[in-house]
Amino acid sequence: MSGTLTVVGLGSGNPDRLTLGIIKKLKAASAVYVRTAEHPVMVALAELEIAWQSFDGLYESLDSFPEVYEAITARLIEEAASAPQGAEIVYAVPGHPMVAESAVSLLRQRCPEAGIELNILGGESFLDEAFVRLGFDPIEGFQLLDASGIRSSQLQPELHTLIGQVYDSFTASETKLSLMELYPPEYEIIVGHALGVEGEERIDRVPLYELDRLDGYGNLSLVYVPANRSETVQRRTFARLHEIVDTLRSPEGCPWDREQTHESLRKNLIEETYEVLETIDEDDPDHMKEELGDLLLQIMLHSQIEEEVGTFNVYDVIEGLNDKLIFRHPHVFGDQAAGNAEEALQNWEGMKAEEKRRKGLKPEAESALSGVPRDLPALMKAYKLQKKASKVGFDWDNVNDVLAKIREEVDELQEAIQNGHSAEEQMLELGDLLFAATNAARFIGTDPEEALTRTNRKFVARFQYIEQRLLSQGRSLKDSTLAEMEELWQEAKVEERKL
Repeated sequence: MSGTLTVVGLGSGNPDRLTLGIIKKLKAASAVYVRTAEHPVMVALAELEIAWQSFDGLYESLDSFPEVYEAITARLIEEAASAPQGAEIVYAVPGHPMVAESAVSLLRQRCPEAGIELNILGGESFLDEAFVRLGFDPIEGFQLLDASGIRSSQLQPELHTLIGQVYDSFTASETKLSLMELYPPEYEIIVGHALGVEGEERIDRVPLYELDRLDGYGNLSLVYVPANRSETVQRRTFARLHEIVDTLRSPEGCPWDREQTHESLRKNLIEETYEVLETIDEDDPDHMKEELGDLLLQIMLHSQIEEEVGTFNVYDVIEGLNDKLIFRHPHVFGDQAAGNAEEALQNWEGMKAEEKRRKGLKPEAESALSGVPRDLPALMKAYKLQKKASKVGFDWDNVNDVLAKIREEVDELQEAIQNGHSAEEQMLELGDLLFAATNAARFIGTDPEEALTRTNRKFVARFQYIEQRLLSQGRSLKDSTLAEMEELWQEAKVEERKL
């Protein structure tokens, strides 16, 4: 046998808002527990001669809020289970029991399992006071967030946003940082303390960047972020990007964008990728930001084309990527371990093979060279093919053997040229030489694409030095001899060493 457990709400803080029914419950209870005594209504309970015990001590003795709520839940269930038949244990919480009360959520899950009857009586929520005191209608669009777990991904600027559980300056600072990922620093927000409580209410309007500079944060504090439907804020959201691309492809949109297909956009995707790589080589963050946007546009356009025929949309792409990242990182999201990058890569490859098996494929039956994209640039493709072959033991023993192979390929190319072999044969010999050189890059731990890119950049810098020096002399390349250009080339090398 056990007693009944009843949860009641004490309202937002104004004692005059306590309902008669809740007062009767408190007076008739076998025992009254309150989550915290730090609430304005507790004075009224004392005047009504209602005895109570608080759980404030748990906040001091335990390390985290989840631990506190677990302890409160366990204690209440234990008290109700040991109470005599007909006894009623009352648990009183600030505001409304179903708003921002984690222990109540736990009680709703566990009381049925423990065979304990649970009743919940609503009280005035801090939301009721917020709607009145802050002056907005939630029907326009509204969200309630918890400051202790707020993430920028939750924010929807077109909605009125209330953030509760802003207990102290640290929580206010974390809230500010999340908000500033979307809202401008000067955006006006409202901080409310003890809304509706006579003599204690305080409402401050401040720019966002001052949020954590205010004092007075406590159990009855909240932050209100007014809805912002301006283009300035909306354009920082992914949803707005999706909307813009959809508009561009619509009948009322851009004629050029409407005509594009996967095939027509193919070259754009490749070009934008290389432009991003150029910004990486130049170490130019501002330019990189712009070029990454251009690359993202290509992804959005290809996804939009498929969305129009109903196969998938960009959110399906994101979902698939999220699932893949989680599945292939069991050392982060699962129970496996990885002490270094090599072990992490092994986990990735193992889970990749498992994905194929789940799709009915047999990774062990595939070629050791499978998985290398057909249209990769040739140098990059050679590098990947060699890496895959080396994993199954098809490789040179050491770099000296590779260098010997390079010399052999140089001799064969020279022979093909001197003996007047066909252009096709000479081209094939040149390909063998490049392939062997790629092997050398792998053995010395260098990406051949990056090595050649740096050499290209070095060539451009030296050649432009020649042009500039000649220009300073009132001359051009056409007016110079090869010997003069070679002299300036050597001069450019000397200048490089000074940098």
